[in-house]
Amino acid sequence: MLEGFVNLGGWSWAILGLLLIGAEMLAPGIFLIWLGLAALLTGLVVGLSGIGWQAAMLVFAALAVACVIAGRLLTRHRGEEPDAATGLNDRGRQLVGKVFRLEATMTGGEGRIRVGDSSWRITGPELLAGSEVRVVRVEGATLVVEKA
Repeated sequence: MLEGFVNLGGWSWAILGLLLIGAEMLAPGIFLIWLGLAALLTGLVVGLSGIGWQAAMLVFAALAVACVIAGRLLTRHRGEEPDAATGLNDRGRQLVGKVFRLEATMTGGEGRIRVGDSSWRITGPELLAGSEVRVVRVEGATLVVEKA
């Protein structure tokens, strides 16, 4: 069986590449597609140069590593954590830039604001009740605010 696959030459790699890409469509994870691309490129190299199966395996290994690294670089967002844009699973980050009204006077640079049905600890300048504050950043579970 393996002999028949090896005798196909470049076509065996092309078939393997198409099978890997097809498997990616059945079970998406953006990983098999890069291995499939490496197999297709290996098929092209084998078809053009006629190298043996041992050399073809080395070419595939090198191309697989190169394709996976290139794929990671292409699909990664520059300087961005996975959920940085949406603030998904990071409620505090969603509040940065929003303006809220103080329900009580801030004393000692600390206070609390109501956001929906929850209460958040805040730090910032001492302000009177009713003042509007803007969230400028999050430090742990504390919102840092400034006068809006």
